[in-house]
Amino acid sequence: MVKSEPEAYSFAQFCKDKTTAWTGVRNFTARINLRAMKKGDEVFFYHSVTEKAVVGLATVIKTAYPDPTVEADEKSEWVCVDLKAGKALPCPITLEEIKKQKGLAKIPLLRQSRLSVLPVTSAEASILRRLGGF
Repeated sequence: MVKSEPEAYSFAQFCKDKTTAWTGVRNFTARINLRAMKKGDEVFFYHSVTEKAVVGLATVIKTAYPDPTVEADEKSEWVCVDLKAGKALPCPITLEEIKKQKGLAKIPLLRQSRLSVLPVTSAEASILRRLGGF
């Protein structure tokens, strides 16, 4: 799962762009999550702050590589991945709905809410797809 404030980079803009490099991640745990992404992995796109909802799907099209937005004085260990926009969820899944689902009680979104890149298990992904209308 990747998170973005819709005012900064919305799923609608992502769909217009068709692909994007998921750059600018400067958190060690989120970096681990980026490095774990594999080509073809499904990614849930979450609008944070104002909407607080899973709104769409994406696919990893390029695995972790050095983030080109790294400043000269920063460590070069920061990475990004390339994502391809998928479909918008027919039914966006609000944070409140996620909190109500027993099968999502351990989803990192609820425990590590400040992270911009979060892992999702296959069981959690199945629940999210169903709730989202897929």
